[in-house]
Parts: sequence; structure tokens; C-alpha cells
Amino acid sequence: MKGFVLVVTMLLTVLVNAQSKGGLLSGPMLGQNDYRTAKIWMEPAPEVKTLAIRYWKKGNSSQAKNKVLNIGTVGGLVDFNPVQTEIGGLEPGTSYEYRIIINGKESTYSGEFTTRELWQWRKPAPDFSFLTGSCTYFNEPEFDRPGKPYGLDSSIFETMAREKTAFMLWLGDNWYTREVDYTSEWGLWYRASRDRSMPVLQPFLKAMPHYAIWDDHDYGPNDLGKSYHLKPTTREVFKNYWANPSYGNGREGIYTKLSYNDVDFFLLDDRSWRTEDDMPSTINGQPNPDKQMLGKEQLDWLKNALVASQASFKIIVVGSQVLNPVSPFDKLLDFPAEYNELTGFIEEQKISGILFLTGDRHHSEIIKVNRINNYPLYDITVSPLTSGTHVFGAAEKDNPYRVYGLDQKQNYGKISVTGARGSRLLTVQFLGLKGEDLGNWSINEKDLKAR
Repeated sequence: MKGFVLVVTMLLTVLVNAQSKGGLLSGPMLGQNDYRTAKIWMEPAPEVKTLAIRYWKKGNSSQAKNKVLNIGTVGGLVDFNPVQTEIGGLEPGTSYEYRIIINGKESTYSGEFTTRELWQWRKPAPDFSFLTGSCTYFNEPEFDRPGKPYGLDSSIFETMAREKTAFMLWLGDNWYTREVDYTSEWGLWYRASRDRSMPVLQPFLKAMPHYAIWDDHDYGPNDLGKSYHLKPTTREVFKNYWANPSYGNGREGIYTKLSYNDVDFFLLDDRSWRTEDDMPSTINGQPNPDKQMLGKEQLDWLKNALVASQASFKIIVVGSQVLNPVSPFDKLLDFPAEYNELTGFIEEQKISGILFLTGDRHHSEIIKVNRINNYPLYDITVSPLTSGTHVFGAAEKDNPYRVYGLDQKQNYGKISVTGARGSRLLTVQFLGLKGEDLGNWSINEKDLKAR
């Protein structure tokens, strides 16, 4: 009972703070931003009765339009009210300003966004950059494990908010469920709501559009997959706290595709269909077909989407690492039937421009795996944002597959795509707490041509 009272007290404190701020627990956050549409997300406090967005072309407030939002509790739980809406009928390549209207009155919550430029058949693909990273832990001492706090300096988000980039791509473990969270539906909703409401996050949420995948800790318990008994609930939490383009097949999963200029991102779900890590990878020396990370349906979707893509770079985004042959931790390589199926398909179909982008590991690195008579495969890992860091050790200390490594430092990635058509350059910068340069790596699309 003492623990329950403490949770309720903390939640009420958050609500009181929201009242004093003008009625939002968190947000506004920009979500999927397209040529003629833009998604905006926020979570109002329960006392907010009406909510609307007033928006207009930048500098032309006299032509403002209002969109009324529907407020309703989610999952039958009155404590949580995340709201997102899509504004349509916008003009490509145009900046808009907006203000949140709460209970019929203009609030202090405002911001701006710019729709994507319609460049196809008109000009070369524009240069752009985006931010990325994984593993965000905000301390909550009452429920954290005893000892040294696991969450580190969250001012990294203040630095990231000042970046002028196209969007942020969250690579999983975007919040960390605790033992008090992942055994109940209420706990899953609470963790997402509480961590999203951190004041240090708010400027970053509205600074640029946000897209996300998940990994184990924002899915549920450590390392768990399809056996998680609250899998349907945690999917609903994800859908309500991220404004992605889509979520799986409509009934299961969270996978989706994001296209930006001449780059396609395939955002994968490494949990919904995942068999348990302790299942044997091989049987009688052969890959075990029953051990899956991605699942047949999602893998089939990915293969077809890769064939359809005409992008200069095709970035496959996964919560767990894909390639790292010496990692003792979970990776797609530990699911050899799927790993062989995917890499074999890429080979057979002569698909150019493949890169993997992953999180999870609490260190950043770039892994390179050579292939016979074809371009190498690369796995770019960016971690951690605020969680504890990892030290390269054991077999990974001098990993022969690593072409860049960064351990024991909080960091985020800034990835830029620049250059002329046919010779686009993708550059990865690893940046520290204050935006300091910690290292970089680049690859030309010419070096990722299938043979």
C-alpha cells in the first residue's frame, strides 16, 4: 500500500505541475511530417476539457485555422490522455506556426514546423541530416535498483534541441520499464507518460519531428519477446506515445517505412514475433527455423519493400544489433535462419545501398562484415543517450570487425546525406553531451553498389 500511495502522490505532483504550466503534462511533440500533412502529439492533464490547435502559414496569423482535438482516456485508464492529430491540406516546403488552445483559451504552448519540399522530377535530392540514438533512462529512485543511479546527464537533450536537422530517429529503449511497471497495464502507461513529461525533454520534442522503434526495455521486461503477456497493451502504449507513419500490419507489430528525400528507412520491430533468446540457434548443426527475431510476416514485408525501393541508401533500423560476430549479446546473427534469409535475399536480388542502424549496446560503434565479390555490410550502432555506459571488454575489446568504436561516453548520432546524384555521401558524426565531436565515419553510395 505504501508503494501505491507513493506512485499516486508522484502522479498527482506531475498533474499539479501541468496545471501551473497551462495544462499539458508533456508536448507538444512533432511527429510524422510529410508534404501536405503534419502530426502533432501532446498529453493534456485530466482537468483539460477542450483542446485545439490553431495553425497558420508563418507570418500570416490572420489566416489561422483551428482544429479541435478529441480528448479521451486510453486503455480504460483515467490517468493517461495522450492525444495526437494530423493536420492536412498544407502546402509542400512551407513553414507553419501553431499554438495550442486549452479550454478555449490560448496557451503558452506554441511552435512551428516546415512541410517537406516536393523535389521529385524538379531538382536533385536535397541534402539533409537527422539525429539518432538509443537508451534513455530517467532516474526514479523510489523504484530504481539500489546503488549508483543508472540514469546519467539528461542535458544531452538540451544540446540535441539546438541541432537544426530534419528529424530525430529513436532506436529503442526510449524509456525503461521497471519491475513495478511491466507486470500491469497501468504500469506500462505510467512509465511512458512519466518519462515523456520530463522538463528537459520538452524543448527537444517540439524542435523537430520524432520517429521511433522499440527494444526490450520500452517493450517490457529485459530481453523478452512474443511470450510477454502484456504484448497487446505495450503496442497500444507505443502507438499512443509516438506519431509514426504506421504501426505494423494494423493488428500486430510496430514496423513501418519512412522515406526522406532519397533515403528509405525500414523501421523494424524486434520484439513482437521474437522467440526467446535461450532457444537454440541451431539443431544438428543447422539453423533452427523456429528461432526468429523478425517473424515471417515482417521479414516478407521487408524483402518486398527493399526490392521496391529506389533510394540511394536503404537503412534497416533495428533495436538489436544485426551483424556483430563477436558480440556476446543479442543480435540477428544469433537467429541464423532469419539472418541467412535476409542477407541471402540482399545478395540474390542485388540490392544496393544497404546499411543497418541499431541501438541497445550502451556504446557506439560501426561494424563491417565483408562479403565475397560484393560490397561489405555495415551496422551503425548509436548508444547511449542517458543510460549507463558500456566498456569494450573480452572478445569485443579488440573487435576485428569494428571500424569505429566509442565506449564509456554518452553520445548521440548526427547523420548527414549530401552530394550530387549518383555520388551521395552519408556521414555519421558521434557527438557528446555538449555537442563535441567524438568521431565520424562516412560512406559513398558508390561503395554500396551490388555486383
